[in-house]
Amino acid sequence: MKRFAMSALALALAATPALTGPALAEDAPSPQTVNAAAPPSAADLLFEQPQMKNAAPGSTITYDYLRRSGISKGPFGPPLSDTITFRVEAANDSKDAAARNIRVEMFSGMNRVPAGPFEDMPGNPVISLFLENHLRGIAKVLEANPRYLKNAIRKGLRDKATVTATKVTVGGREVDAWRVETKPFEGDAMTERMRGMANMTYTFVTAPSVPGEIVSIEAQSKNAEGGELLEEKLSYDQKAG
Repeated sequence: MKRFAMSALALALAATPALTGPALAEDAPSPQTVNAAAPPSAADLLFEQPQMKNAAPGSTITYDYLRRSGISKGPFGPPLSDTITFRVEAANDSKDAAARNIRVEMFSGMNRVPAGPFEDMPGNPVISLFLENHLRGIAKVLEANPRYLKNAIRKGLRDKATVTATKVTVGGREVDAWRVETKPFEGDAMTERMRGMANMTYTFVTAPSVPGEIVSIEAQSKNAEGGELLEEKLSYDQKAG
């Protein structure tokens, strides 16, 4: 079986700096504990942590996905509500206890996007899958170079991101989490080509006790009147199984 490494997007970003079973992985403490006095860097939190260690082999993780836009003539297409499903399996002869093999079903029917499988993955590939899909969409709408947009996000996570401790409710109880936020295109030289979306805000929420650790990812932009230019969001579905 072919070994699949982390995607080029995740590696580039990191270089700069329906669950079956319990909803929380209480017996697998994370080395990335939530200490508000000493927050980690965004790149370390999102791309260097063994996020899959809390996902038991044989389990399923489901993420709900939503994309919608209020831009006239619908350049992003009609609203899309779908799911991304991970089938988690034990890694083959991996020396990394956190590593997992992951089979992916990204969206359904005519919306299906080829993804994975991933082998010996300690990190959660849903971050890369979301960002790669997002970049394809906005690059098409803006008629922009995806590499330029990717580099802007990379720089935003390195130089403009804020990381704060927060709480999220999972399985009926409140757990510690991290919130990462960045506006990578603010002040960018190509602002005038962003069709009003230079204020695009990327928000990532991670929780060490959640299988796969990713609670949500969101990319959102609104115009000066508060109208929605783009909302694209992925959320961990704690009820799926």
